[in-house]
Amino acid sequence: MAHHTSDQREPGLLAYEPAGDAREPTSTARPLAGASPGVLIRPTLDGSHPDLICLSHLRWDLVFQRPHHLLTRCARDRRVFFVEEPVFGSGSLRYELQGRQGGVRRVLLHVPDGLDEAALIAAQRELIDALLHEQRIQAHVLWYYTPMALPFTRHLRPLATVYDCMDELSAFAGAPRALRQREAELVARADLVLTGGQSLYEAKKHLHPQVYPFPSSVDVAHFARARNPQADPDDQASIPRPRIGFFGVIDERLDIDLVRGMAALRPDWHFVFIGPVVKIDPARLPRAANLHYPGARPYDELPRYLSGWDVAILPFARNESTRFISPTKTPEYLAAGRPVVSTSIHDVVRPYGQQGLARIADSPAEFVAAIEAALGEDAAPRQAAADAFLAQMSWDLTWARMRQLVDGIVRTRRATQTTPRPSLTSPSPPQRPSA
Repeated sequence: MAHHTSDQREPGLLAYEPAGDAREPTSTARPLAGASPGVLIRPTLDGSHPDLICLSHLRWDLVFQRPHHLLTRCARDRRVFFVEEPVFGSGSLRYELQGRQGGVRRVLLHVPDGLDEAALIAAQRELIDALLHEQRIQAHVLWYYTPMALPFTRHLRPLATVYDCMDELSAFAGAPRALRQREAELVARADLVLTGGQSLYEAKKHLHPQVYPFPSSVDVAHFARARNPQADPDDQASIPRPRIGFFGVIDERLDIDLVRGMAALRPDWHFVFIGPVVKIDPARLPRAANLHYPGARPYDELPRYLSGWDVAILPFARNESTRFISPTKTPEYLAAGRPVVSTSIHDVVRPYGQQGLARIADSPAEFVAAIEAALGEDAAPRQAAADAFLAQMSWDLTWARMRQLVDGIVRTRRATQTTPRPSLTSPSPPQRPSA
C-alpha cells in the first residue's frame, strides 16, 4: 500500500512562530533559509469550497500512498493542509509550511524536547490555532487519519468531520495505549467513517450509522508505463533474471521467514525489495546473494523498476498487523502488467484471488510453486481480465465519491446555519458505493 516519493520540494517554504495568545497570534512569517523566491503556497479564499485540514500519523515525504492520491485531488479546488505528528528539537515552538505535490500544504509542528503529555497537547493546540489564524482558515473540514490528533483539535468547529480509517492502527507495532479509546471518541464525533478496505468496513460498520468502504484504487496510466520496455535503473540493471519484486514499506508486516525460505529454495531467482525499512531493525532482514534491498525510490520511478520484474509479490505475514490491510500495490502491480503472488491477505484473496487475478500461497514451497506457474503462464488472458477489472476503479472515481459524501454534509450544515459540531447524527449521503 505504499509508494515512494522523491525528496524534491516545490519552491517556497514558510515558518510561523505563534506569539502570545495562540488565538490572537501576531504574524511572524519569515522565509526559511534556502527558500526560493516566489512561494507557491497561495491562498484560495473564494469561499466556494471549505479548506481541508488533514491530521495524519504519516510523514508526507516517506511514501506515496492513499492519503497522497486523495488529497492531491482534493487540492484541485480547495486548500489542503496536511498536518503531521510533531517534530521535536531544541528550537522554538513554531509551525512550518511546505508546498508539496498538487498544491498540498505540508504542515510541520516543531515543538521543544522534553514536554510532558499535557504540555505537548497544549503546544500542538497552540500551533493549530496559529495555523488557522495566520492562514485565515475559517470554514473547514477535518479529515483524520490518526485518532491521536483529537486532544489538540477537539475544540475546533468544522463543517464536517471525516475519519478515513486506512488501517487498524492499534494492531501495528508501537501503537499508543490510548489509541483505541481515542478512536472510539473520533468515531462518535465523525460525520463519516471511510475504510481502506472491505475487511475494515466489516469490522467498523456497526460502530457508526455512516461507514463506507473505499478499497484501494489505482492510477492505471501511471503504472501501465511498465508494460513498455524501459531502460533498467542503474541499481537494478546488474541484477540477473528472473526478478521477483516488491515495493512498499518494509516493516513488521513483511514475512521474513517466507522471504528467507524462498531465497534458499531458488537461489537462481533474484528478489528485489524496494522501500524504506521502518519499525524493524534492518539487521533482521534475511541476507543472501539473491536478495536485494535498494531502499526507497520515488513514486514516479516505480514503473521503470516494475518493467524489469518478471513477477510481483506481496509476501505479507499473517498476523494482527495485516488482518485488515488492503494493499494499494495489488492493483498497481496488475496495471503494470505483472503477474501477482500474495499470501492469503483477506482483501487480496477477495476479490483478486477469487477472480484469478492473483495467486495465493503461504509457505515458501507454495510461494515458489506459484511464482513458477506465473513465470510460465500465457500473460494475455490474465492481462485482459485484469484490465477489465481495473477499468472499474480509479483514484479519481474514489475521490469523487468521497467528495460527494462530504459535500452533502457541508451543504446541509450551511443551509441550516447551525454551529457545526461533531455529531453522530448527520444527513443521509448519496447511495453507498459498492465494495
